[in-house]
Amino acid sequence: MITNHNIITITKLIILFHLLLTQKTMSSPESKRRKLDADIKANVLMVGTGEYTTGYVGGTAADSDKGAGVVALTMFDLRRRGKVERVGMCGVNGKKFPGIRTHMQKNIGDVYKDMDLACDTYPADDAVNPKAYLDAIKTYKPGDVAIIFTPDDTHYDIALACIQQGMHVMVTKPIVQTLEHHIKLIEAAKEKNVLVSMEVHKRWDPFYADARDRARSQLGNFQYMYAYMSQPKHQLETFKAWAGKSSDISYYLNSHHIDFSEWTLEGIARPVRVTATGSTGVAHAKGMKTEDSITLTVQWENLNDKSLGCAVYTSSWVAPKSDVHSQQRFFYMGSNGEITVDQAHRGMTVAQDGKPFGSVNPLFMKYTPTNGMFSGQGSYGVKSFECFVDACREVNGGTKTVADYDDGSLATVGTTVQGTAILEAGRRSLDADGRPMDIVYGEDGHTPTEIRPHEF
Repeated sequence: MITNHNIITITKLIILFHLLLTQKTMSSPESKRRKLDADIKANVLMVGTGEYTTGYVGGTAADSDKGAGVVALTMFDLRRRGKVERVGMCGVNGKKFPGIRTHMQKNIGDVYKDMDLACDTYPADDAVNPKAYLDAIKTYKPGDVAIIFTPDDTHYDIALACIQQGMHVMVTKPIVQTLEHHIKLIEAAKEKNVLVSMEVHKRWDPFYADARDRARSQLGNFQYMYAYMSQPKHQLETFKAWAGKSSDISYYLNSHHIDFSEWTLEGIARPVRVTATGSTGVAHAKGMKTEDSITLTVQWENLNDKSLGCAVYTSSWVAPKSDVHSQQRFFYMGSNGEITVDQAHRGMTVAQDGKPFGSVNPLFMKYTPTNGMFSGQGSYGVKSFECFVDACREVNGGTKTVADYDDGSLATVGTTVQGTAILEAGRRSLDADGRPMDIVYGEDGHTPTEIRPHEF
């Protein structure tokens, strides 16, 4: 005889069985919410041995806020934390490597505990080879990671070679210098199904990220933006190998705030016209044929009603030395409000015997150790690389797809085309004595396909 008690017991058992079955399904390998296997580590090749990678410039620590470098330090720390395994570094002049190793030991190994600085280097210590990256790439396999910090005009060839090897690739801004090369990288990345992204650490700055979210959700249509970024005159010496020869200060610094605009205005507005002007004198006096400062005036078109907004991006590398290495700030106005951000001054100043007074920004890089350990993991200079390495591990582990990262979480090659179009149009406008350049779009109305001189 079936009693009410039996019915209740049977019902409970059915519910319990269902819960156990659901839990098993959600944690099964086929679940869309799979967690990344901690054993999946990234093998990383750093291409470029300069200031941002190692902090080593002209035979000594860089006279900037990056004397210990950023990329190599971050990769060594990621290895210490179990996310990276093999680390390699590739340059052009192998004769620099003994000095680089000494520099890294002094500024990383002797400063932080438990840092393994083992690193495969290319070319050999007695060799000079501009194509050494091809030899280095051959020692890596599909799914490995390349991080490229080299002169702007080399980005395309190196990135393409890495993609063809099946490597995931991160390239410092600007990812490339021309719209044509950008589109070719998109096609190559799709063919190899690899993650390709631009390194723009301001996306991880909490001030910039919050400003972006406020602009998108509260400030309405885009109206006006003014952005300024500079570095002191001695940077002309730091970059004398390429300054004015293969790139300019707009590609180097305006690219930051142009990316902020593209990231912020995704789906809201698009750039349609660029006019550029330059200032000269200081670099010319040093025998360098390049602009001291470059201003790009960009017309943006709001997508919902075709109304227009204007952005002015100015960059310079002839500023006086001051309390910060790099002045950087912007003002943004939408139809419903405005935002002002001064990234250079975060309310923290330091005065120390034997050193100049400075406004410091540990939000970017916290070099000061905690109990002898590197503790800058929360800095946005580190997060930019760690998030990319984690993304590559997710793709390799099958927990995410390459397309998943086109959501704005990374500056992927497919979502940064407008920025490249603005920068190229700016250079072309300068070369045409300030003639405006129009950005032409394809059928989707979102991806630039061509840059044309404006017809009056």
